Order: sequence, then structure tokens, then C-alpha cells
Amino acid sequence: MRGPVAPPQVPLSATRADTFRDLVQDSVERLERRWPQLAEVDFLVLEVPAPQDDSVPLGSSAPATRERHARVVVYRRPVELRAKSRDERALLVHEVVVEQVADLLGLAPESVDPRYGQD
Repeated sequence: MRGPVAPPQVPLSATRADTFRDLVQDSVERLERRWPQLAEVDFLVLEVPAPQDDSVPLGSSAPATRERHARVVVYRRPVELRAKSRDERALLVHEVVVEQVADLLGLAPESVDPRYGQD
């Protein structure tokens, strides 16, 4: 048999990177209901962070400038390495997004999402 095992619209054809992006998007949509101003923030998924000292961040944020919107970055590989299952990965992705949004807004993570840390 030659060709794809499943058509592109079937979940089998989703890559791990696509699935991860979906987790980030789900988390962003959940937060946008409470914080509509997040529509002006760019949410990105990168494979790995730039080399730093001894720590490996799971995400980062940068405020808006005149040239670009504010942005939140989630690093896929470090998050995937820390989560053992899809459910753990979804929780960790949401925590990273909440923490980065909180940093961007200058708030505590519990203020951004009251369920932060309770899952």
C-alpha cells in the first residue's frame, strides 16, 4: 500500500507539533474569554529556547513595542520532556501560558486564571 494511511482531516495525520499548537491555542482561547485584550498578543510556539545559563525556560513573554505586538512564546520540546502524558502536557501548557500572560500583564497567575495551580 502506498500513500498516506489516513486523509489529512483525520487526527492520525496530526503531527506532535500540530497537536502542541492546538493545546496552546485551546489555552489562549480559554484565557481570551476572561481577558479580551489578549487578542492583541501574538502567541508563538518555538521548538527550543535560545541557549542560556543553566536553566531551560518553558516559555517567555515580551511587551509590545512600536514595531510589534506583545508576544508570548511556549517552547515545545522542554514542555514535552517534562510531561509524561497528553493530559499532563495540556495542564503544563496552560500553566506556562498563564504564567507568561501574568508576567506580561503584571499580575499574579491566580488573577489571570483563578484555577491556576489547582488542576
